[in-house]
Amino acid sequence: MTSEDTVVRLDGQTLTTDGLLAVASGAAAIEVDPVALGRIGDRHAALDDARARGAVYGANTGVGANRHESTGDDLDHGLRLLRSHCAATGPVEDDVTARAAMTVRLNQILAGGSGISRRVTDALAEAVRSGAVPTLHSWGAIGTADLAALAELGLTLAGERPWRYGPGPVTTIDATDALPMISSSALTVATAVLALDRVHTQLRASTVIAALTFLALQGNPGAYEAVVHQARAHPGQVEVAGMLRRLVAGSGAPARIQDPFGLRVLPQVTAPAVHAVDALHDVLTAELNAAVENPLVTADGVHHHGQFHTATLASSLDAVRGTFLPVLSLSSARLGLLMRPDLTGLRAFLAAGPAGSSGLMISEYVVQDLLTEIRVGMQPVAAGTLTISLGLEEHASFATQGARSLRRMSHYAPTLLAAELVAAVRALRMAPGRLTDGPVRQAFEIAAAALEPSFEDRPLGTDLERAAAVLPELALVAA
Repeated sequence: MTSEDTVVRLDGQTLTTDGLLAVASGAAAIEVDPVALGRIGDRHAALDDARARGAVYGANTGVGANRHESTGDDLDHGLRLLRSHCAATGPVEDDVTARAAMTVRLNQILAGGSGISRRVTDALAEAVRSGAVPTLHSWGAIGTADLAALAELGLTLAGERPWRYGPGPVTTIDATDALPMISSSALTVATAVLALDRVHTQLRASTVIAALTFLALQGNPGAYEAVVHQARAHPGQVEVAGMLRRLVAGSGAPARIQDPFGLRVLPQVTAPAVHAVDALHDVLTAELNAAVENPLVTADGVHHHGQFHTATLASSLDAVRGTFLPVLSLSSARLGLLMRPDLTGLRAFLAAGPAGSSGLMISEYVVQDLLTEIRVGMQPVAAGTLTISLGLEEHASFATQGARSLRRMSHYAPTLLAAELVAAVRALRMAPGRLTDGPVRQAFEIAAAALEPSFEDRPLGTDLERAAAVLPELALVAA
């Protein structure tokens, strides 16, 4: 798909996460709503009028603890504000994340609360439309606005910093444009949307992989019966159990009256993650279309507030991280089950060849390495505290750190899930009579086509990479 095939309308009210992903990836072009653009002009005039009549935070005053200092008619105040807030340090965001952040900020501006000028809005829209990419450094945000990164974007639009890619526009930024440009958590929101998209795919794929493991272990489908889950129907649990019933339908006689927890509690462990992912999706959809600038400019005046605090986003990110980790640890448990000859009826570690062959033994080490990397970053970000700006700002949400942590988690998870997939496919190749028809066979064939069929001892890195690459296809099988 090219950008000519799909157009996403930006109006400050209806942007979806799917729309953002399409624009950020280059699969869709944008169309800016003319009504929203008209609103930009009206609100900018209202901000100018309020500034002429009295103090307006950031427009004719300093910011933070300098809020009581008047800047008067200083024409350079806007650029000085951007320069002072441009930390420009830390890792550089990739192109897709940078484009997503610009698109989020543009759509939020189109919601009509920033008071920014039409001139700057048009320049930002042109940058998104042309595919230009700024250099955005990660560090300098705590969940109360991505001040440093958006200041870098502002200086790029002003021509003081080069566009990293593409012929980006240059415009004038005055005293009433600077704070409206940076008063947003657009980069945090963009990071969270991209990470959530990956987690959603991985979560669905994990259930399909678990179904392959179920067949390889000759599991007992009684744990997924509808009557069982209706008896305590937590959000998502009935859905997960139903998906598993469909996937393992037609499986042969179970090998056990009760399976190990890796199979038996799969709906209970996966359901909270499904619920948390859905909730975070709703929160992010609201953030994409939110007018959160401080001050907020409306038809009836200028309002100073605390809407920039992203506590709801932070807690929702914590919820997804906290519920997705058990899904991953349960996958590691199933990998351990697949290594056991007493449960598979096959050789230890699914080995073949001479005595002492190691088979897939090392994959457990890889999985435990990744799980530990995830666990060391699992502290809830909402538990953080701080006092900065001469004590004026004594709380923050740290949603930014939650978004980055979810991103790291979503980068580790594919290899972790791939280890179980490689083992399940190998076990079913060794015992092909356990494989059933239907969606689960389709999943097996997708994975098997990507994986080396040989059972001999060899480096496993390529298999893990190939298995990780097919997770999106397996997620479609679940859908």
